[in-house]
Amino acid sequence: MTASLQSSAPLWSSAEAAAATGAIPSGAAWTASGVSIDSRTVQPGDLFIALEGSHHDGHDHVAQALAAGAAGALVHRLPEGLAPDAPLLQVTDTMAALQDLGVASRARSDARIVAITGSVGKTGTKEMLRLVLSRQGETHASAGNFNNHWGVPLSLARLPREARFAVFELGMNHAGELTPLTRMVRPHVAAITTVEAVHMEFFASTEAIADAKAEIFAGLEAGGTAILPRDNRHYPRLAEAAKAALVWSFGSHIDATARLLDCGVDPSSTAVFALLGDHAVSYRIGVSGLHWAMNSLAVLLIVKALGGDCAAAAQALAGMAAPKGRGERRGFAVAGGSAELIDESYNASPVSMRAAIATLASAEPAKGARRIAVLGDMLELGEGAAALHRGLAETLENWGIDLVFTAGPLMAHLHGVLPPSRRGGHAETSEALAPLVAQAVRPGDVVMVKGSAGSRMGRVVQTLAGGA
Repeated sequence: MTASLQSSAPLWSSAEAAAATGAIPSGAAWTASGVSIDSRTVQPGDLFIALEGSHHDGHDHVAQALAAGAAGALVHRLPEGLAPDAPLLQVTDTMAALQDLGVASRARSDARIVAITGSVGKTGTKEMLRLVLSRQGETHASAGNFNNHWGVPLSLARLPREARFAVFELGMNHAGELTPLTRMVRPHVAAITTVEAVHMEFFASTEAIADAKAEIFAGLEAGGTAILPRDNRHYPRLAEAAKAALVWSFGSHIDATARLLDCGVDPSSTAVFALLGDHAVSYRIGVSGLHWAMNSLAVLLIVKALGGDCAAAAQALAGMAAPKGRGERRGFAVAGGSAELIDESYNASPVSMRAAIATLASAEPAKGARRIAVLGDMLELGEGAAALHRGLAETLENWGIDLVFTAGPLMAHLHGVLPPSRRGGHAETSEALAPLVAQAVRPGDVVMVKGSAGSRMGRVVQTLAGGA
């Protein structure tokens, strides 16, 4: 259970929120039990913050939020259609006020704070931490992938007063983006899952990506701990950037603080045998994949750095379930029976695509059935995009994937180099591909769907799951 569900004390009073943001209050005083920026999902007792974006302006929905039970609204202009005594906090800029609210929330908290970044694996690692730490004390973690310039301060603003632990995911696709986020969060532990060729459209090299990820250490509290991927070729660069901290590492490298000795992957879980310092640990993760095993080592190191119970954390990982779009499994109906879907549709990069293909290879189709990969474009890869897509052909062959469907102009490069026996079909869009896949799947097949968020491979998932 997350902290937001456990806590009973009010999250904000109108006076506290006004003091934090420099707001001018109007209407009756109030207390808020939550913070929301979306009028469609606002809950009774929430403070609604009216953010102004390029396509939507929250000020147009203040009345709707208050009607839904919001305790008050933070605004930088007076919306139309409100009662004269509407409970408002007026500021110069609501985005800046949200950041101020997050900073004030962090300043009053006694929680032990974790910040996680990395080219892939951020959300899965955060969710493992949410699971294991919630067994050891009241734990708050950012929702979904709220990891950007508005998601991080919103997650901070929601930090309950009584939380013992808090976990924040920090994302970026340009240099300079992590520094202000980590300085807001001020973590006691900062972890980097990995550095890979992701968002290469915006970087000259993976060294530049490593430097951008290392910005997370700019906000690390004095005496803090840095958790680094020991097997990554940029480890020395990251360690140098984190030299002011206590540096621990994870991986299969002999010098890793948490060292993976053996890993067994089956269709529904991952068995891990590792060394945590000088102590042998063995445990099972309720999700399938080598990448889950690696990131679980980072989780155990973080728990150790926070002063938690590592043995209890390791055993708790058996209850881990894949987040939506990141390896979630379900059955779905097909003509004559059912098949299995592995939903990896949330996002994709070359490294995460290879990991997903390996996970598909560990699946167990029914006798005579097939392992089917349905792949959409990997975006933001820069000039090497075509070659990176073609390069997946070798991975698919090495893992013995039976059939491959592709969507998008970049995946056309992969489709063109696949042997005819492995070509399932290609379409320019996920919408056009979805019915081709649905028609091809037979009872007992296992189907894995993956692509970058912009390739909208979730529509293939919806088409297949709609038959369940």
